[in-house]
Amino acid sequence: MDRNREGQIKDLEKDIQWDIVVIGGGATGLGCAVDAASRGFKTLLVEQSDFAKGTSSRSTKLVHGGVRYLAAGDVALVYEALRERGLLLRNAAHLVKKQPFIIPCFSVFEQLKYVVGLKLYDWLSGRFSFGSSTILNKKSVEKALPGLDSTRLRGGVEYYDGQFDDARLAVNMAQTAIEQGATVLNYMKVEGLLKSGSKVNGVAVRDLETQITYNIKAKAVINATGVFVDDILSMDKPGSKALVRPSQGVHIVLDKSFMPADAALMIPETSDGRVLFAVPWHNYLVVGTTDTPLDKNSLEPEALQQEIDFILQTAALYLAKKPTEKDVLSVFAGLRPLAAPTKNTGKTKEISRSHKLIVSDTGLVTITGGKWTTYRKMAQDTIDQVIQVAKLSNAVCKTEALAIHGSTTQKLGNHLDFYGLDAAHIQNLMKQDSSLKALLHPKFPHYLAEVVWVTKNEMARTVEDVLARRLRILFVDAQAAIEMAPKVADLMASVLNQNEEWKAQQISNFITLAKQYLLNKHPVTPTYTEDQLLTKA
Repeated sequence: MDRNREGQIKDLEKDIQWDIVVIGGGATGLGCAVDAASRGFKTLLVEQSDFAKGTSSRSTKLVHGGVRYLAAGDVALVYEALRERGLLLRNAAHLVKKQPFIIPCFSVFEQLKYVVGLKLYDWLSGRFSFGSSTILNKKSVEKALPGLDSTRLRGGVEYYDGQFDDARLAVNMAQTAIEQGATVLNYMKVEGLLKSGSKVNGVAVRDLETQITYNIKAKAVINATGVFVDDILSMDKPGSKALVRPSQGVHIVLDKSFMPADAALMIPETSDGRVLFAVPWHNYLVVGTTDTPLDKNSLEPEALQQEIDFILQTAALYLAKKPTEKDVLSVFAGLRPLAAPTKNTGKTKEISRSHKLIVSDTGLVTITGGKWTTYRKMAQDTIDQVIQVAKLSNAVCKTEALAIHGSTTQKLGNHLDFYGLDAAHIQNLMKQDSSLKALLHPKFPHYLAEVVWVTKNEMARTVEDVLARRLRILFVDAQAAIEMAPKVADLMASVLNQNEEWKAQQISNFITLAKQYLLNKHPVTPTYTEDQLLTKA
């Protein structure tokens, strides 16, 4: 980032009034910061952990219009999402790509049913179309999806949506906001709301690294904290009625040998009415998701055994090679911030997927719900509302045509492509120091230079930040991530000027976390013991 964390913190020490303070560094909050800053508003974003630590790094990695929402009759939501999908492909070209999906069909009736719905999906996308849906015969499906169990297969339907890297897009959005003039800080926890009379006029935030508290004055405060919006609403008005009902989604990651395809598998109707995907991602296979209503929030939710069983059992119905727990390389869970229903039926399909914008009597603006694909429109709606509430200058939204940091259509043909234009800077680091050309791990193509780059320029503060959300290793192979931790800690310590105690603590913290991504019943045999990993730092 153009300004590192230490440089940006100096902005908090100035006695100034911000136009807009955004609480929350997930997709929606970062979108609001980009929108507000690009309109010329003096903008501050604070995030209690790392960017996209929660929900926003734990998606199915799809940029989509929502085929299942079309089946539910929510045409307006699908139309909006398809338009936003097209804008994302254009504005974040290094991270978003067109992805073919195939629905396997076991009767002619199924083929006709799905292709009719998908033709409507194609029509709604208009000039933002990613490609036309088509009926495939059995041979074509088998060719497109090697690894599919074709015993009863009649044929299939192919359609197109998008795929992306969620956490990397979040980091690039933070960079974009900074380039537009915003101050964006992770590991800044909101301790309370400041008020003038009955109106919110700022926030009290604590730097979790230094424990220093800052009182920040602002004309407007946006609550974009996802599943934690009720925590902020309670600060504003204790005893507030819950706005959000969290729903947990779980994914498992398998070796790509289970389905060595470029196309993704879409299962539209599982045993309990859910949709399941098997999507190629970073040379692995991501399978999910579940939809389990919960009553509590967590930054690090854990998959339930029944969710893991459901995914494995459903995948086994469609894959020739039947996956078991011992085949799972990583399992991750995320919470969706769904608008709470008026009646508690326990069914998340009855909870709205569209976003909800609420203005409290105190002037606090809360945005929740929605999904990654529509983050830009959510942000636009939010800032439009904030302008009215805080009586700010009526600046026009500019994000429809605003390129996200790193966006480029030029490709190197290797994993550095997901850095976009920043790939050249990483290559320069390796030219300046040949030792940084070494690989982090024999199973992965990542260079030591990447750790140095993301620590210096992407505000990574912990080993988890690097391995979970900058390089994504924890999400595809938790055991390999554990084995990388000592090297990552060593490189980060040299950049951040940290000591041996910091390195040992970072490695210990990361091992504890990464174990949650491994299935306990059949843990992968570690290359090193925990004590050996700690001494390697």
